[in-house]
Amino acid sequence: MAIVAAGFVRIAQYHWREGSVLVAVALLVAALLRAVLSPEQAGLIVIRSRGVDILAYTAFGAMILFVALTITKGPL
Repeated sequence: MAIVAAGFVRIAQYHWREGSVLVAVALLVAALLRAVLSPEQAGLIVIRSRGVDILAYTAFGAMILFVALTITKGPL
């Protein structure tokens, strides 16, 4: 959550690309943690089965990272 909060702060400061990258990194960290931690240790990141969670976190993180790194113009 700290990484996401830092990302939202950067977005609020009109550094949307850096903030988006931080949000994507947070999702990729969640995927890594879901892969290595037991369900008891993982706590609130346990939503579905381990494979589905890892796939979803990785896919969303990769999509956000791709968009953040490829869009060059925008309102911010």
